[in-house]
Amino acid sequence: MIKFDLICENEHIFEASFDDSMSFENQRKKKLIECPLCNSSEISKSVMAPNISNKSTSSSKINRKKNELFSNYNKQINRIKTEIEKSFTYVGKKFPEEARKIHYGEVEDKPIYGEATEKESQDLVDEGIQLVRLPFSQKEKKKN
Repeated sequence: MIKFDLICENEHIFEASFDDSMSFENQRKKKLIECPLCNSSEISKSVMAPNISNKSTSSSKINRKKNELFSNYNKQINRIKTEIEKSFTYVGKKFPEEARKIHYGEVEDKPIYGEATEKESQDLVDEGIQLVRLPFSQKEKKKN
């Protein structure tokens, strides 16, 4: 539905709803629209202000949506973190060394997690060692 401000030949302004602009035009041409004040059927669209939501309403909707997204993101991250801590071995700052040992078959393959600098991580990737950077802060990690 679309709402228009209409004006008759006697300059009476009134509001009416239509399915779309084409519906308004068809009814206007067939003189099916009448002014509720004078019954004139000579009708046209009046100048209308656009329906723009105020900034605070718009901002609050955006903020609410952002908060929902971050809340869902944080729930998923926490679920992943819990699963990793339960199922993987924490190797701390020895992560690059342990990842290489596993990759080159020096030790049994097992899921690990730990800490590495950006350079260490890039060196591992350059060697063909697959890794995933996790958004955990250092204080959140615990040693098993």
